[in-house]
Amino acid sequence: QNFEVLRNQCLKEKKLFTDPEFDTYDLTIYHKNLRKSRFEWRRPNEIANNPQFIVEGVSRFDVKQGELGDCWLLAAIANLTLNDKLFYHVVPYDQGFYIKYAGIFHFRFWQYGKWVDVVIDDRLPTYDGKLIFLQSAVKNEFWSALLEKAYAKIHGSYEALEGGFTMEGMGDFTGGVSEIYDLNDVKHDLFTIMLNSIQRQSLMCGSILNSKMIDVSEKGLHEFHAYSITKITSISIENKKNGTIGLIRLRNPWGENEWNGPWSDKSVEWLSIPQAKKISIGLVMDNDGEFWMSFDDFVKYFSILEICNLAPDDIIWEQYGTCHKWDLSVFEGEWVRGATAGGCDVSQESFSSNPQYNITLKDPDDNDSENMCTVIISLMKKYRQRNKKGDSFSIKFFLFDLNKSKSLPKPLDVDFFNNNTALYKFHPLKYNPREISKRLKVPRGKYCIVPCTSNQNEAGEFLLRVYSEKKNNLE
Repeated sequence: QNFEVLRNQCLKEKKLFTDPEFDTYDLTIYHKNLRKSRFEWRRPNEIANNPQFIVEGVSRFDVKQGELGDCWLLAAIANLTLNDKLFYHVVPYDQGFYIKYAGIFHFRFWQYGKWVDVVIDDRLPTYDGKLIFLQSAVKNEFWSALLEKAYAKIHGSYEALEGGFTMEGMGDFTGGVSEIYDLNDVKHDLFTIMLNSIQRQSLMCGSILNSKMIDVSEKGLHEFHAYSITKITSISIENKKNGTIGLIRLRNPWGENEWNGPWSDKSVEWLSIPQAKKISIGLVMDNDGEFWMSFDDFVKYFSILEICNLAPDDIIWEQYGTCHKWDLSVFEGEWVRGATAGGCDVSQESFSSNPQYNITLKDPDDNDSENMCTVIISLMKKYRQRNKKGDSFSIKFFLFDLNKSKSLPKPLDVDFFNNNTALYKFHPLKYNPREISKRLKVPRGKYCIVPCTSNQNEAGEFLLRVYSEKKNNLE
C-alpha cells in the first residue's frame, strides 16, 4: 500500500479511505466487559470536536493506556516522544486533519532489518463514543491512538498486543539492539550503564513481573506492568556516606498511580534538596503517572531492566567516549524441522545441524591496551504472528573459538562439538524475549556463532546481527 497514491486517489474521488487490509471487527468478542450495543468504530471527527494529529508538540503525557494490556508497547511509545528525530521517523508529519485529509495515515516500523511503511484508515474503536484503547491526555489529539492501530495492524489485531517486552516495541521504533538485565542478579556497575545509556539517548524501561517485595501495591506500584524510564541522575546528599544518590524517573503508562515511597512526589527527601537542583532535574509534583525513586529501590522492586541502544555507533561511547562507526553484518536464517533445527544440547548429535556462521576479527579495537576486539551479537526470532504458540520457543546462541585447531571441517561436525567447549553460551535465563544480545571482548581471530532453539525440531526464522568496531568477515 502506497500512502501518497492512496491518499491522492481518495482526494480525487472525494471519499474517506477504508483499509481493506485491516478492516473493522467486533472487539466485544475478545473484551467481555464491553457491550456490543455501546461499541462502535468511529473516525476522530466523530469522537472529538476539532480533531488534530498533534496538539502543541508531542510529549510522554500524550500516552495514556486504555483497556488493552499493552503497557509494554505504551512504555516504548512514551520513550519515543523523548527524541524528536526518532519520533518523526516513526510518525511522519506529512499528515493531519486539515491539509489533504482523506481518512488515511501512515507510520514507519523497523521489521527484522527493514523499515516498513504501514498505512491505516482512521476508524478507531470506541465505547459510548470514547476511545477504548490508547489515548492522549488531550481529548482532540490522535497521533498516539493511530500509532497503536498501525502497530496492531502489522501484528494482525489489537489482541495480539496483549503482554510483551518493551524492548520489542523500542526495537521496532529504532532498529536498535536491545539488552535485558535481570534485577535479581544486579551487575555492580548497572547504574553507570544506565546513566551512560540515557546520555546516549538509548530507550529504557523497567518492568515488575512478580512481587519481589510484599508491599508492591501499598507503595503504588503494579505487578505485570511496564514503566518508561524518562530520566536518570545522581544528586549530592549531605548525610550519605559517599555523598551522592542515584535517582531514576519513571512513568506509568496509565498516566496516574505513582510510587509513594522515598523520593516520590511529596516525600520528605526532597525537603533537603535546593530549589535550583529540583528545577534543573525537572521535578514536577503532579498526579501524572511520573515519579522519581532511588536506584536502590528500583532494583529492590523491579524485576527486569530493558535497554534499547539506538544505533550501533552509539554503543561504543560507553567504552571510549568518542563516536566510532561500527561494522555491521546481517544474516537471515531459518531453523527447519528435521534439517537445521538441532536444539541446544551440545552433546547431542543433532547440535551440529544448526546454522553456523564464521566470523573473522582481524584488527583489535583502537586504544585497547590488551589488543582485544569488541563484538556485539544480536539474535532475533521472527514472529509469524505475535502471541501464537508456535513462536513461544526460546532462542540461544553459542560462540566457539576456532583458533586452536589448524584444520576444521566445514561445517563443524559432531567431533568438533564433542571436543571443544563453547567460549560463550547465551540464553535469556527464565524470560523468553524476541531478541537476545551480548557484548563481548575477544582476542583477534576466527570464531563460530551457532544460533539455536531450546529444543530440537523447533522451526522458525531468525535475524542474526553482528557488530564490531573494526571490519568483520562473517560467512
